[in-house]
Amino acid sequence: MAKTGLLSSDPTVRARAVELKKELQRLVKTIVDDEDYTIRTVDQAKDALCALRELKFNKRSTVPTTTTTSSLKLHEALSCPEEFKCPLSKELMRDPVILASGQTYDRPFIQKWLNAGNRTCPQTEQVLSHTILTPNHLIRDMISQWCKSQGIELPNPVMDGKEEGVTEAERDRFFSLLDKLCAALPQQKEAAKELRMLTKKMPSFRALFGESIDAIPQLLTPLSGSKSESCVHPDLQEDVITTLLNLSIHDSNKKLVAETPMVIPLLMEALRSGTIETRSNAAATLFTLSALDSNKALIGESGALKPLIDLLDDGHPLAMKDVASAIFNLCIIHENKARAVRDSAVSVILKKIMDGVLVDELLAILAMLSTHQRAIEEIGELGGVPCLLHIIRESTCERNKENCIAILHIVCLNDRTKWKALREEESTHGTISKLAQDGTSRAKRKANGILERLRRAVNITHTA
Repeated sequence: MAKTGLLSSDPTVRARAVELKKELQRLVKTIVDDEDYTIRTVDQAKDALCALRELKFNKRSTVPTTTTTSSLKLHEALSCPEEFKCPLSKELMRDPVILASGQTYDRPFIQKWLNAGNRTCPQTEQVLSHTILTPNHLIRDMISQWCKSQGIELPNPVMDGKEEGVTEAERDRFFSLLDKLCAALPQQKEAAKELRMLTKKMPSFRALFGESIDAIPQLLTPLSGSKSESCVHPDLQEDVITTLLNLSIHDSNKKLVAETPMVIPLLMEALRSGTIETRSNAAATLFTLSALDSNKALIGESGALKPLIDLLDDGHPLAMKDVASAIFNLCIIHENKARAVRDSAVSVILKKIMDGVLVDELLAILAMLSTHQRAIEEIGELGGVPCLLHIIRESTCERNKENCIAILHIVCLNDRTKWKALREEESTHGTISKLAQDGTSRAKRKANGILERLRRAVNITHTA
């Protein structure tokens, strides 16, 4: 039975619906088939879907043709004056805002540009002194008047949630606190403590640091201005480093924080010389920043793995998990694996595992490092094979067993001198055979690989 309603009662609306469906089909096909589809393609598909929904359910107007033209979607080729179009979207602006460079953009598009870590004007390529977006009321009014003259309903501005919650008074307080960080020690301590508290409780204050290119350097002034580590007050250092940690939680800040020249050196200094809470928070900051691959490379090149490994070696319980998390994240890229091995990570990690400290996390790191040739040699030299076999035999954690057998599989492939220990373990306890039957799918595969290698070695010996 045919359904009645708006789409079936008006030919113009029906034709528009067919057009939107075809456009939506094309966009969805691009998203599904192309691994390199863009965010804009997703936005266009969303807009097409919204326009289709509005055609079917819109009850604000009784005139179908008005409803049709009211759907101002970003992908729609609308003939309007060039000065009303956003330079990024090339479409009519809904919420025009002025960037620090003086150029006007539609808020959602320039906000995406800034959220991606860009700190230049897309048109002029000028470095921005801040990222505050100022509403362009004049252009907004002109667009509104033009829309009325064309019989078009201008959609409400799409507000960005990250800007909400910051009053002018709070913004003034923010800049006042930054100024105090350049003052005498009592004012510095007071300002740093308040910034630590505000950036912990209020995401909007974390975002404020991304609005000015000078904000993070100003935050670091009390630390970077000191001639020696002993000149830095411990509480002040702790508050500044913890504020950096709070900033790094904000995704839009990760690139900006890591690429601020003094950040990583000061985090490395904090790893070596701060209170244990400062050292732990410095490690946590490096872990948070390393969520971006570009930051992983930058942190590794800066030499931060060495103080992280030294702090792991110190073994303070408060810092261990943050340090292990940071090392794991950084070693995801190949270059940092080599740096970690060079900086004695294998010996430190094996010692901790043998002592039963943070075994789950450290086995995961050791498994990652085991793809490096020198790491495998060190595991063999430092008694790692019996230790790993013992864990497989005694542990109830399937993930730990899997990591152990994965490491042993690489040892088996690269070091024939360890085959004897593997054969003896198998002969006495059947450890590897049990894992080949009951382990995870990856553990079974690695265990069977070792057993096959050992069997072939026995056959060759008997033949000889």
